[in-house]
Amino acid sequence: MPIRPDVPAPPGAAMLSPQWPPDADLFGPAPVIFASLSGPGHIVETANSAFFDIVCGGRRRTGVPIVELIPDTALQGVINRIREVYRTGVPYRTRDKRLVLGEPGAQQERIFDLTYEPRRDAVGRVDGVVVIAMDTTAYRDTQLLAAEQRALLEQIAREAPLQEILTGMARTIEDFSPGMLVSVLLVDADGRRLRHGTGPSLPDFYNEAIDGVPIGEGQGSCGTTAYRRAPVVCTDIATDPLWAEYRELAKRAGVGACWSTPILSTDGRLLGTFAMYHRTPKIPELKDLALGAAFTRVAALAIERHQAVAAGRAARQRESSAREDLAFVLEASTAIAREQHYANSLRRLAQLTVPSLAQLCAVYVADGGHHSRIASAAATRAHEPLLVAPEWCEAVDRAVARVLASGATETGFIELRPGTELGGRGAGYLCVPLTARGSTFGALALLAVDRDWDGHVVALAEELAGRAALSADNARQFTHRVRLAHELQAGLLPPKLPHVPGAALAASYHPAGEGLDVGGDFYDVFPLPGDRWAVMIGDVCGHGAVAATTTGMVRHTARAVARLLRDPVSVVAAINDALAEHTEGQDLFVSLVYGELRHTTGGQAVTLMRAGHVPPLVRRAGGTVERLVPPGLLLGLGLGGVGSPVRVDLHPGDGLVLVTDGITEARSPEGELFGEERLADTLTTVPPTAAALLESVTTAVAAFTHDTSRDDQAALVVTAV
Repeated sequence: MPIRPDVPAPPGAAMLSPQWPPDADLFGPAPVIFASLSGPGHIVETANSAFFDIVCGGRRRTGVPIVELIPDTALQGVINRIREVYRTGVPYRTRDKRLVLGEPGAQQERIFDLTYEPRRDAVGRVDGVVVIAMDTTAYRDTQLLAAEQRALLEQIAREAPLQEILTGMARTIEDFSPGMLVSVLLVDADGRRLRHGTGPSLPDFYNEAIDGVPIGEGQGSCGTTAYRRAPVVCTDIATDPLWAEYRELAKRAGVGACWSTPILSTDGRLLGTFAMYHRTPKIPELKDLALGAAFTRVAALAIERHQAVAAGRAARQRESSAREDLAFVLEASTAIAREQHYANSLRRLAQLTVPSLAQLCAVYVADGGHHSRIASAAATRAHEPLLVAPEWCEAVDRAVARVLASGATETGFIELRPGTELGGRGAGYLCVPLTARGSTFGALALLAVDRDWDGHVVALAEELAGRAALSADNARQFTHRVRLAHELQAGLLPPKLPHVPGAALAASYHPAGEGLDVGGDFYDVFPLPGDRWAVMIGDVCGHGAVAATTTGMVRHTARAVARLLRDPVSVVAAINDALAEHTEGQDLFVSLVYGELRHTTGGQAVTLMRAGHVPPLVRRAGGTVERLVPPGLLLGLGLGGVGSPVRVDLHPGDGLVLVTDGITEARSPEGELFGEERLADTLTTVPPTAAALLESVTTAVAAFTHDTSRDDQAALVVTAV
């Protein structure tokens, strides 16, 4: 969908603040599209919302021929394929079908995996066609872009030349978006002009002409975006007033549109501009802007890394006489950066400053309108009493308050009272702000007895404080990333367990390690027609975006087809078919237990399908445990057959226990497996409630592994009541 201004503007006028889309616009989930068509007229009998939103442009009508909703010319042969499947009764599947959807002027090409299945009546005659489509556009774009970004990040990590990195980035974008020309300009040393960074597909004379363009209003898209520190979109250079001085140059270069965004550092400094040109006037699409936003961050990282390396080299040259002190700062900041947690990194800072910089150190953090001490250290036991000495605490508290307010370093002198071990002697204090990304969140306070602070030590303390502040802020962001991963994982699980008549449910999910990656373990419970309920637990191999995408696909496919197919075997077969198409050519598979519950007068009648998953356990009310091992292979391997179901009745007090292999394959510190036998043993003496059974499993695994999991762990318990 093109990006348009919120209010009408003259043709080609620059948009002052277009809304750049987040990554989700480019890497969103792949929806499943479903439509059931009846009769030779292919009447739309039922369809899901994705069909109407994506294929029909939001037109929601049923009971009409599909050709009235979407002309055949718009679906590029799909209608003919529907007619052929209806006529022959032979299913048809195709991958990577490219369709151009949308209204004229706002059309987009998308890629689909399509399945056409004939629908038959009770006597076997074809009475309609079922169409199922998976939109794989974002998935394929994600795979390509992720690989290219990894390659660029590897170049940055090995400190490849900046020109090489920027040119590689530009060519990647140009290959991904044919017809686009990419340019990067860099801010010069005085911050007033933009210098050539890269523009591999632009003419040499054009790159030379804009090398040194002033930063200011009306200096084309790039000079203006650098001045405004905001994106500038020029859809038609020929009519845009920002290009008045450069219109003839652009005409000679054969460019008709230019979208530019500033490249900013992590602390908000202007590093340069990133521009995307087109040969003809053009309005950017969401994908274009998301692509630009993603690679702008890569460019910022490359430029910052380049500047940091250059600054470090210059600093070593300027400070050749202070190599020992520099080594101390680097060693200390590296040690601090290894700490992944916020408070630990600041405690490490306090420990490393004594005795190298001072005899005493305390670290303070802002807390609302106040501040509090989070860490302290003393060089010797003789100095420890000073950490609680009233004159020290009072003077430093006042200094910290001033430093937090001003963001500037402060030095001073304290007279120590007689009566302390160091009484009668003076001590100098140095209070340095802890500032990261433009925000002062704390202060480093140093105290040295019988010593004044020279500029050299102050510079060292400020350098260390700056690096430590950034590391501490990174640690805080690390914690935020862990929380974000947990939230994303939660989006792949039911927000809460539903109320199932005649049953009690309990479930848990525990991510592996620090929880930075979205895992592949999942479970789900959802209602089905005929007073039935579906229960499901599974494990997608791997972690990250691919596992998350596959997990979402399995869940959504199950929810879509289970409402139409009353047989669990057919449901699992449909999931397997979808996986086989989705993962063709990939080493990706899924283990699964899918079951259906039906409330009876005697409890719950359960029908289960198992596909290469940990065998379900039935814990009877009396304490005995039964292991259910119906046959079934892993899904997504492209093998025929999905096994056969097993049926079991749960009477009041009986429980069905489903787990992933993260539980049975959990290891003790000595390397011993938790195992299925130990899992069954944990259930024998537990009260017959879902919550108690679940708690017994999670508690036993945590104790066995010393609460260190190498894999995701999921469990789902259903008891009849």
